[in-house]
Amino acid sequence: MTVFETSQSPRAARLCRLGLLVMLSLPLAACATEEEKAAKRVAAEAAQQEPVETLYNRAAQRLDEGAYFDAAKLFDEVDRQYPYSQWATRAQLMSGYSHYRNLKYDEAIMALDRYIELHPGDDSISYAHYLRALCFYEQIVDVRRDQRLTEMALENLQRVVDRFPETVYARDALLKIDLTRDHLAGKEMEIGRYYQERHQHQAAINRFQRVVDKYQTTTHVPEALHRMTESYLALGIPAEANKTAAILGYNFPESRWYKDTYALVGDNGAPPPKKSVYDRTLGKLF
Repeated sequence: MTVFETSQSPRAARLCRLGLLVMLSLPLAACATEEEKAAKRVAAEAAQQEPVETLYNRAAQRLDEGAYFDAAKLFDEVDRQYPYSQWATRAQLMSGYSHYRNLKYDEAIMALDRYIELHPGDDSISYAHYLRALCFYEQIVDVRRDQRLTEMALENLQRVVDRFPETVYARDALLKIDLTRDHLAGKEMEIGRYYQERHQHQAAINRFQRVVDKYQTTTHVPEALHRMTESYLALGIPAEANKTAAILGYNFPESRWYKDTYALVGDNGAPPPKKSVYDRTLGKLF
């Protein structure tokens, strides 16, 4: 028998226990996030069955108002309540867009993946792929961090270009591909410089060569060639240093990196680099 039952009637004891339970639940209720509150509100509104046009338009209105979380939930309700309608198809895409605008990229990708899987021939499929690519592109982080999202962005942007080359989305994707590749090249350069500073020159050369071979249209190539020349000289391989300097001089004669390289090769007793023809496709110097 509890202290309540010894000093009070059974009914009073039950009321006391109930009061304690209510008091204990208050902190939990106070901790509810704004999104949880919004979800409950939207669920309550959607519980009242209404015509699909009305529900969809209400979702679109919330989107226009910037209430992206509410909009996504309402678009999901369109899909749930009217799964085989044309409205549901559009709502699946708009749910992904709403999550994207809310910066909820994982949720957006999930919604877009579902739309792409269910409606591969839909008129808006090119936009869905483009929007999916943007979800990765907008998460690109500093070159000092892991670049998995950058690689995913490049992969998805390239898919837009390959599958929908005549669309406006492909033209924008091409611009973003250049920026993405430049970012990935910057990561390789950072790793190469790290190895070089620690006198691990062969590892550094491998990274710089990767920039030249894989990201040859980026802004990092002149520096990569210069750094390779430095490392070849440090390893005592002047012939390779001269060859690399010649490639730099032919392709980027006005670059400050070429001027530094020219002085560097001359200082080490090797002849000045001769301008030669470098075939980027074959990767050979002629």
